[in-house]
Amino acid sequence: MENKGPRILIIDDETQIRRFLRVTLTGHGYVVKDVGTGKEGLDVVAKFSPDLVVLDLGLPDIDGLDVVRQLREWSKVPVIILSVKEHETDKIAALDAGADDYVTKPFGMGELLARIRAAMRHIAGADEQPVLQFDDLIIDLIHRRITVDDNEIKLTLTEYEIVKNLAINAGKVITHRALLRTVWGPSYENEVQYLRVYIGQIRRKLERDPSRPRHMITEPGVGYRLL
Repeated sequence: MENKGPRILIIDDETQIRRFLRVTLTGHGYVVKDVGTGKEGLDVVAKFSPDLVVLDLGLPDIDGLDVVRQLREWSKVPVIILSVKEHETDKIAALDAGADDYVTKPFGMGELLARIRAAMRHIAGADEQPVLQFDDLIIDLIHRRITVDDNEIKLTLTEYEIVKNLAINAGKVITHRALLRTVWGPSYENEVQYLRVYIGQIRRKLERDPSRPRHMITEPGVGYRLL
């Protein structure tokens, strides 16, 4: 029987990595194609119409960041970076270029599968849904109402804007710079500590245990995601 699962494209010049990902992802119900160069990858995206792209930054022909930038000129397909580059600056550059997530090699397959599921939930149309639910947390975008365990939570306007931006990008890492720019404006792009104060306030209101958040997750040195 033909596999009708979500389509994933792997762009990586390491043959062993491609083979491992192809076998594992196919075993989890995904339809997988893999290529070894950036140019091939961009061509296959147009023909294969994947639901998600797993992309290595260190390609032999085109820098992975350039692949993301070119892709973002015409496609919104989620991109998960899979790279040996582990510095915060590399992660931030990739996310600012348009990637949705970043996983460092060597990686655990369980983590990558979870990141793929999160990205799939994002493309399912979260930003078009009037009510978003994350287990006990419910966000009503129409009425600007947030509840936890059916109890309405009062947020300031700024706190709500932070939560809304994370919610409509559920599962996706939003960089500090992107959140600051969206909520406060370009002149606040470097005020990371300012953002951390607000995130702490929000966690105290939304999380059952603010010291171990289940919804508002920190990506150290990079940004936040809502799960």
